[in-house]
Amino acid sequence: MEAKRVRGAMNESGSGKIKLGLCADCRHAQQIESSKGSVFLLCALSKTDQRFPKYPRIPVLACSGYTRQPG
Repeated sequence: MEAKRVRGAMNESGSGKIKLGLCADCRHAQQIESSKGSVFLLCALSKTDQRFPKYPRIPVLACSGYTRQPG
């Protein structure tokens, strides 16, 4: 996932890396950029399962739908 400023994410001090929690490498996380340049993470599981929020609060520390991206 590209290191852009995601709304609600916190930068790690000095590294410039964004703390996204589990979403950082989850296969269900989709980066969405608004026309104004704001970046959000959409959980694709929210389309088929109402237990998952469309735009989860970051960092996500626990998630029953988490599946690590291959590679």
